[in-house]
Amino acid sequence: MAKVKYYYDSDTLSYRKIAYKKGRKIKIFILSLLGMLLSGFLLLIIYLNIPYIETPKEKALKRELVNMELQFELLNKKMGQAQRVLGEVEERDNAIYRVYFEANPISKEQRKAGFGGVNRYKNLEGFDNSNLIISTSKKIDILTKQIVVQSKSLDEIAILAEEKEKLLKAIPTIQPVKNEDLTRMASGYGYRSDSFTKARKFHKGMDFTAPRGTPIYATGNGVVTRADRRSSGYGRHVRIDHGFGYVSLYAHLYKYAVKKGQKVKRGDLIGFVGSTGRSQAPHLHYEIFKDKKNLNPINFYYGDLSPEEFPELLKVAGQENQSLD
Repeated sequence: MAKVKYYYDSDTLSYRKIAYKKGRKIKIFILSLLGMLLSGFLLLIIYLNIPYIETPKEKALKRELVNMELQFELLNKKMGQAQRVLGEVEERDNAIYRVYFEANPISKEQRKAGFGGVNRYKNLEGFDNSNLIISTSKKIDILTKQIVVQSKSLDEIAILAEEKEKLLKAIPTIQPVKNEDLTRMASGYGYRSDSFTKARKFHKGMDFTAPRGTPIYATGNGVVTRADRRSSGYGRHVRIDHGFGYVSLYAHLYKYAVKKGQKVKRGDLIGFVGSTGRSQAPHLHYEIFKDKKNLNPINFYYGDLSPEEFPELLKVAGQENQSLD
């Protein structure tokens, strides 16, 4: 129940009840409401213009946020540097290493594949620093992918290098007898006059003249597959399988220094010059096969011939004379 207010009437010397008019009540209500709104607005203006008062915990969090942004920026710069260095490694990988070892280059699409389609960064959206965090995360993922691809490429190159090293050691690249003055080359590869029939016949190897008992050396690493005289015309002969499709043959030996199944290295003694089999005089008949096809041995002497000596030996080998077998 509302309180009833009275006032003292001096004319009647009595208390009378205060009666409010209805319009006045409304006016008072409106004025009160406007006063409250004005006060609220003024308080809002004051609040917005007064510096924000932070708690110690909020200050610490703000410092951590600023530091985190700085660290992200530094991380982005470092990743940019790492990507440039990795890009140079990738360029050398494609332009040098993979070319040298005859491997197909890796395209940029292959190196950066796997980042399309599904939005894998959706859970990072909606934060104040989402763009910075998403950008950094993308760079990390791309860099990680590139490193994995490059690591696999280098593993492949290492295997190819190991195989290449084995190949270089296996290829028959030296002359089978000491021939420092280049005078022992008697007959080369190609058509020659047969020493027995005098008919023009294709000579499948090279003949080196040397006294009986002159040492014969393996021209590349490999395994002796034959050391016998069961092949027509060759007499005592040795065959070495060098791997990678290469085989070398040494014929008309006086005696062996190796046996079947024995592993040899380039320069190892394998036998001695003789004149067994179909031979007119002591000499070494030397052949090279690649995938069971005869090749000209002179193209393999880069292991012990200088640039000046090779043309001289090539000239002698090219003369169509009489073979010794």
